[in-house]
Amino acid sequence: MTATSDESTKSTVPFSRIKVRTGALVFCGDEVALIRRDRADSVHYTPPGGNVEEGEDLRQALRRELAEELDLDIDLADGGDLMWVVDQRVTRPGPTPPPRKLHLIYRLHITPGLRATLAEQERDELPDGGHEIGIVEWVDYRKTAALPLFPPIGPALAALDHPRAAVADAALDAVTDENYTWV
Repeated sequence: MTATSDESTKSTVPFSRIKVRTGALVFCGDEVALIRRDRADSVHYTPPGGNVEEGEDLRQALRRELAEELDLDIDLADGGDLMWVVDQRVTRPGPTPPPRKLHLIYRLHITPGLRATLAEQERDELPDGGHEIGIVEWVDYRKTAALPLFPPIGPALAALDHPRAAVADAALDAVTDENYTWV
């Protein structure tokens, strides 16, 4: 098989491409910053973050994404430990076969003074050149189990004894078509 035919097969087979997304749970006391996206038929939340770009290391990607979405300089935050890894293999609508995505969720802590300087909205660029506005919402982490949060880390987050609690296993359950429906 030639490289060209191998590449064309990969572009048509679901989950044959792998993307990595860095995200962060940014805590200020018991509250955590989440991006709320209001759509015509749904509302959902995500931790601030995004895809790692070619040539970027994970820390650079996290730094860039949190600067873009929250106006946060991660050097002013405490922590930065990897909390969870979520393996996503979910079919989604659209002409392009879905990639397999690894979500790396880090944890940071900030002061109320720093929180007061952060963005209240996030502009996510769409493929057509437009923007989707996300609202930065601070939520008590213990109430996240009931939120439509993706990746679905809400139950694990809400189960923490406190925002700095140790995590026994960084690998959360995989998100697949068997346990998740794309919204």
